[in-house]
Amino acid sequence: MRKFAAILLATAASPAIAQGDPIIVTAAGLDDPVGEVAYNVVTIDVEDLAREPSGRLENILGQIAGFQLFRASDSRSANPTSQGATLRGLGGNASSRALLILDGVPQSDPFGGWVSWPAFDTDTIGRVRVSRGGGSGVFGPGALAGTIEMESLSTENFQPARASLSYGSRDAMEMSFGVMLPPSENTLIDVSGYYAEGDGFIPIVSDQQGSIDEPAAYEQYGGALRYAAPIGNTEIQVAGRFFHDERNRGFPFSGNRTRGIDGSVRLVGRGAWQWEALFYYQDRGFRSSFARVDAARTTADQVLDQFSVPSTGYGGRFEIRPALPGDAVELRLGGDYRETEGRTRERFFFVGGAPTREREAGGVTRTVGGFAEITARAAPGLTLTGSGRIDRWWIENGFFRQGDLGGPLNDQTLFADRGDWRVTGRAGIAWEPDNPITIRTAAYTGWRLPTLNELFRPFRVGNDVTGANALLRPESLDGVEIGADYTPASFLRLSGTVFYNRLEDAIANVTVGQGPGFFPGIGFVPGGGLARQRQNLDAIEAAGVELDARAQFAEWSVALSYAFTDASVDATGVAVALDGLRPPQVARHSAAATLAYIRPMGGEAAITLRYIGSRFEDDQNLRRLDDALTVGARALIPLYGPLKIEVRAENIFDARVEAGISGTGLIERATPQTFWAGLRFAFF
Repeated sequence: MRKFAAILLATAASPAIAQGDPIIVTAAGLDDPVGEVAYNVVTIDVEDLAREPSGRLENILGQIAGFQLFRASDSRSANPTSQGATLRGLGGNASSRALLILDGVPQSDPFGGWVSWPAFDTDTIGRVRVSRGGGSGVFGPGALAGTIEMESLSTENFQPARASLSYGSRDAMEMSFGVMLPPSENTLIDVSGYYAEGDGFIPIVSDQQGSIDEPAAYEQYGGALRYAAPIGNTEIQVAGRFFHDERNRGFPFSGNRTRGIDGSVRLVGRGAWQWEALFYYQDRGFRSSFARVDAARTTADQVLDQFSVPSTGYGGRFEIRPALPGDAVELRLGGDYRETEGRTRERFFFVGGAPTREREAGGVTRTVGGFAEITARAAPGLTLTGSGRIDRWWIENGFFRQGDLGGPLNDQTLFADRGDWRVTGRAGIAWEPDNPITIRTAAYTGWRLPTLNELFRPFRVGNDVTGANALLRPESLDGVEIGADYTPASFLRLSGTVFYNRLEDAIANVTVGQGPGFFPGIGFVPGGGLARQRQNLDAIEAAGVELDARAQFAEWSVALSYAFTDASVDATGVAVALDGLRPPQVARHSAAATLAYIRPMGGEAAITLRYIGSRFEDDQNLRRLDDALTVGARALIPLYGPLKIEVRAENIFDARVEAGISGTGLIERATPQTFWAGLRFAFF
């Protein structure tokens, strides 16, 4: 890895020698590529980020129809392992099928592939760009369903000082602060922090609650330090972040905790030869507990103590955009590397309230790849773009061992190392036959490596037990789309896209039996529980339509988003019973709408509506989750100078958003009606 970092930095430094003009620090990456005009890209700016009543990133992304987490609960009550993100109805399990990056750094958990959403303070984010579809492009493998690019605040949206304090329903509190200062000429330092806690709500719906059910309390906090300065003709950006996330799931022995520390260094050159080099390191620690609850919900017995899940992820990326004659052609060349390592340590088989057995599982994954992308303005109003990637992947040092607690873990399985090559690419065309309209079409391929969690770790939810599968194959995607963007005036933009995606070797939790009983590779499943195993399905096919509209009329603005997705499983063999069924947690219809009013140098208000259609909890499509419409609102009222009163309301009419149904029919809901009031300070 040290050799890779040295090569990366040396390669990136070479074009910097040729740059002679002084630079202006921006604390941002390279400019947006010109080729993105051929793809379906949606931008969420600072104002849009602030309008979401909950202020949470996963809910903000819900403004884009088709975005979904594995479950509808947000990061205050959901188990972190159910927080993977995807787009376009490609379904999923805990792992993300959309690639989430912050300032170029991948954000999925190194061990499990899910996303720790409390790690992100939305007050520090300057812009989010969501590319639906697109396959594996210049940011590395993993972008099957799309790419979500987050950018921190920069000099473009400079905020010298900001702070907020709010109190909400169920004794909840949120606070944050941030300071952006130029400590010396042409430099920038950004310090920020946040804290949130609350007693929470009871996740099980009221008519099914028992005496053991309790509010799902949470405590979450974190901070960041960024520094940007010139080094010769290069801009260096150094960032460090940390977060702590602790929650319980609303009954005894259901607590979980995640902590993380990230560090990164990015070098940016903006001369005739534009270039960027990035190195990052991530450290994660996770623990969780699971319990068996009786049918009357009067007692809970601990069945699993996942007491230590340490993992690390590190890697780098470089990109060069050579100087070419004229401005008709843009060329992007580069490469990336990522390595993840982790293990889980668990105590199980409880007798008399104490564990009697212990197990460990883990391994290492690595990917390294190179890419090239060229975009050409072939004629007036016609843009052609194409890219290709070649990647090499490895899964190594996989193991699973178990034994009696306090004794040697001599029941051991060591899995053979394996690896292979992957070649992917994408191409697009954008044509402007008339100035207000752009017609675009694209085709793409992509792939994703199974996570360490999917490969090696079994897990249990209630009485349902899911076994790991060390022989899982990487997922691969083929997709096509055609769309149009219509902008008759600067205040109005309409967009529509029709797409078809086929995800082959899709990893899913496949039901193989029902308890009570022992199942190979899974273990004992109690009565009423389901036995599942992670397997590669033949494919998931998803076709649909995405519609977006945005308008600005003086002080008023409106944003609309709708997605229709027809997704189905293509399965044979042991999973043939799933053939033609809908993937779990995928809704056919989803929509969002936001109406906002902003008075310059005054108050502002916004109301948000969000609809999620009915879905199935399970792969067999037996347990249906009802559709739901929620309404939220936010208002800022000037108080004195930069100080304002902030009022927020989530799920105003207390709609029941069903997030899950257990094998015994227990229904879990997402966030109920919640009100907030507080103060916000922002000095620009």
